Amino acid sequence: MTPSAAPSTGGSSGGSADPEFPALLPGLLRSDPGDVDLGRPARRSPRDWAVDTVAFLLAVGIGLIGYDTALVNNDPPEVVQLLDLVGGGLACIALWWRRSRPIELSVVCALLSAGLTSVAGAAAVALFTVAVHRRFVVAAGVATLNAVSGASFYALYPEETTSWPESVALTVLFVAVVTVWGMFVRARRQLVLSLRARAHQAEAESALRVERARHLERERIAREMHDVLAHRISLLSVHAGALEYRPDAPREDVARAAGVIRASAHQALQDLREVIGVLRTQPGDDAHGSDPERPQPTLADVRTLVDESRQAGMRVTLADGRADDTEPPQAVGRCAYRVVQEGLTNARKHADGASVRVRLDGAEGSGLDIEISNKPPVGSAAPDRIPGAGSGLVGLAERVELTGGRLQHGHTPGGDFRLHAWLPWPA
Repeated sequence: MTPSAAPSTGGSSGGSADPEFPALLPGLLRSDPGDVDLGRPARRSPRDWAVDTVAFLLAVGIGLIGYDTALVNNDPPEVVQLLDLVGGGLACIALWWRRSRPIELSVVCALLSAGLTSVAGAAAVALFTVAVHRRFVVAAGVATLNAVSGASFYALYPEETTSWPESVALTVLFVAVVTVWGMFVRARRQLVLSLRARAHQAEAESALRVERARHLERERIAREMHDVLAHRISLLSVHAGALEYRPDAPREDVARAAGVIRASAHQALQDLREVIGVLRTQPGDDAHGSDPERPQPTLADVRTLVDESRQAGMRVTLADGRADDTEPPQAVGRCAYRVVQEGLTNARKHADGASVRVRLDGAEGSGLDIEISNKPPVGSAAPDRIPGAGSGLVGLAERVELTGGRLQHGHTPGGDFRLHAWLPWPA
């Protein structure tokens, strides 16, 4: 009997018919990649059916070759021959469940192969399955059992042309080849799963970074929308309120107020259209000739902002204590403009009729101070005063912190409301 027909080793080529790849990842991701099925799906795929069919036919073929060789060399009794065929047939049929019970099937086949030659093919396929789906310690134990069964078989049925030590050596060699082959397939599957898991993780992290960047950009746009529209709409409300309470005003005053309302409404719509346009802009549109973003306001635009408030009837004084008209960096100047804008808007909402003082001070290297203070409101609060969302100062504080500055607000001992911001102004 040749080693390829040995009950514990034969059919090493049967392992090549089992290269199926797992479809799931849980087995690999465990801390102990041991007795797991490498994520095999519960139902067989067409590929699994093809692989199982080839493994079954290969086991039957090897078993028949071993059975024929045993008849030629030993001529066992007919009862033994019948038991050999029945045992080999049952072992080959059991291979259809080799994925769910690989260890049990391999142990039973190894024990049967010690006396039945037709079980050789099923034992080889079962050993390969264990090496693929179980950790090294388990595969080594099953391989040792197969080697011992092969040695026992050659002790019961010695070959005429080969000595017992030589037969045992060849059996051990084939057992080692089948086991190492199965372990190689297992390592390759684990590598594929690891690479696939890393690819999924990289894609997920990339998607999270994109989503975070989009979220931050939308938050910035929302702050801009609040700052701009709250200012414009508060101006509209002041002028509309003046027309409501002075229906007998001179025609020139009514026309002037109506003109301011129209201009403010037009500007508010323009600002809203620009913000919506930014939200609708897709990545890469700038490269195809889309309109550039409108220039952002700077510290120099504070005077225009104060003039608009004065035209709306507010009593606003501006004290610019800077040594010269040097402009701070663009980000600092834009943040300073938003601080003054939010302060004037809050004064119109909550202190209607009160005087407001805007103070600017600072220089390069020492930072920029912005202070907006207003007296308590004149009279009782109007029942139809401009509503507020209560989030303006929260967003403003975040904007100032992102610039590297500090924001303070609250009532002074004299009852005035004071909004103070310090912004860095590097030399």
